[in-house]
Amino acid sequence: MRRIALWALLLAAPLLAQNNQQVTKLIILKNIDSRAVTNLTSWGVTMVPSGSGIALSGPQDKVAAVEAAIKQLDVPAKSVDLTVYFVVGGDQANLAGYAVPQDLRDVIAQLKGAFGFKDYKMLDTLTLRTRAGSSADTSGILNGANPPKMSVFSIRSASVSEDGSTIRIERMHAGLRIPYTKTNVDPKTAMATGRSVDYINSGIEQDVDIKVGQKVVVGRSSLEGPQQALFLILTASVIQ
Repeated sequence: MRRIALWALLLAAPLLAQNNQQVTKLIILKNIDSRAVTNLTSWGVTMVPSGSGIALSGPQDKVAAVEAAIKQLDVPAKSVDLTVYFVVGGDQANLAGYAVPQDLRDVIAQLKGAFGFKDYKMLDTLTLRTRAGSSADTSGILNGANPPKMSVFSIRSASVSEDGSTIRIERMHAGLRIPYTKTNVDPKTAMATGRSVDYINSGIEQDVDIKVGQKVVVGRSSLEGPQQALFLILTASVIQ
């Protein structure tokens, strides 16, 4: 019996060696850089960047496993749509802005329940579309003055959770740039040398986790004193 088992192993050995021979294979990367997969070297495969691809060398079974892992990583990056609404709350009869759109009425109802302002108006809306992992920024002009008051919206990066339900926004900034005129003074003589325009930046800067399709109040800042407040409402969606 032992002789038969040994004979079977001797016959199978060349076949096993053949099935797991050393191979080299070039994988063309379509959506990611070779640096994104170099951590797979711990799987026992040599990886060498080559043009728009990466060369794999090692046992056939391990090369096949790394190739399968690379195919899972080499997919188009998702894009995200981010919209921030600039809403002003106040008690003045002539509050600046225009009517809040119907799809934000539920959020405005929550603001009215939490704050004492009588009226809410839409000041501006800014939208960003960017690939996951990329930075983006945009701005808007709020009036016809020279220089004008401006709205700004920027992010350092955005990422999408594995199940696609949550968007993580790194270093989101949204707010206003309000111009003012300042007097320039010569530091040596302490005498005025003229006037120039500078900006005051008002708003928020923070990291945000937001569920796709939600409308979330991500910040509040004072606007022209305590009688008015600027509320920032954020929505997000994933573009497949």
